[in-house]
Amino acid sequence: MKQTMYVCSVGIAAPGLPDWATAQAVLRGEAPYSGAELPPYQPQLLPPNERRRAPPAVRQAFRAAEDAVSRSPRPPAELATVFASSEADMGIIHRICTALNQPARVISPTDFHNTVHNAAAGYWSIAVGARGPSNTLCGHDVTLAVALLETAAQVTTDDCDVLLVLYDVPPPPPLYQERPISSSSSVALVLTRQREPGCLGELSLDVVPHAPDSTMSDAALEALRLSNPATRALPLLQLLAAGGAGTVYVQHGDGQTLRIQLSP
Repeated sequence: MKQTMYVCSVGIAAPGLPDWATAQAVLRGEAPYSGAELPPYQPQLLPPNERRRAPPAVRQAFRAAEDAVSRSPRPPAELATVFASSEADMGIIHRICTALNQPARVISPTDFHNTVHNAAAGYWSIAVGARGPSNTLCGHDVTLAVALLETAAQVTTDDCDVLLVLYDVPPPPPLYQERPISSSSSVALVLTRQREPGCLGELSLDVVPHAPDSTMSDAALEALRLSNPATRALPLLQLLAAGGAGTVYVQHGDGQTLRIQLSP
C-alpha cells in the first residue's frame, strides 16, 4: 500500500554540502563538488547550557534540522519528530567502556547523560519547546528506509506534520574497524500531510521486491552517499534539487526495497 506525503523543506550537512542552498547548486550540476570537511558547529536553537553539553552526534543532527526548519512555514514546535541514526554517538560508548575498564571506573556525568539513543530528540524538544510525538530509531545501513516509513506512518495515520532527521558521525578506533562510517553527515526533511506553499514535491512510498539502490553518477558524490547511512538520501535530494519527477530505490532489508516516487 502506497503512503503519500509532501516535502516542505530540506536541510543537509555533509562534507562539501554544508547546507541545502549549497547542495542544490552541486546536485543540479551548477557548481563543482569539493568534498571539504564541515567546520565546527554550534546549534543556534539550543540554550547555552545545553549547547555546552551537546555531543558531536547531537550537534550534527541539529545542523541539518536547523537548516530544514529555517525554510519551513511550519513552526518547529508544532512538528512531530523522527530522529534516525544507525549508531548515534559511538564516541561516548567508547569512552564509557574505556572508563569501566579502569580501576577507578569514573564515568563523566555528561557522557552518562548523553548515552541514550534519543539524546538528539531530547535536546531538540528543549530547543524548540516541542511537545508533539517523537520517535527515535535505528536500522543500521537501512536506516533511511525505516525512517521514511515511520515518518509516513505518522503523517498519514496520525495526521501530523513531521521533521525527519537522519544523522551519524564516525566512530573512534577500534569501533571504526567494525563500523566504518567515514563522514559526519546529516539530512533533514519537513514532511507534511497537505501541500504547503513552496512545496518541493509529493512523495509516494511502497515496498517492492529487491531492486538495486539508486546511485549518484558523480564518483565523488557516490563516495559520499556510501560514507554514511544518512547520505543514502542523496539520490532523492538530487531529484528534489532538480524540481522534477522520478523514482529512487533504497535498501530495506530482507530482500525488499523501498521505492520512493517523487512528483512535482
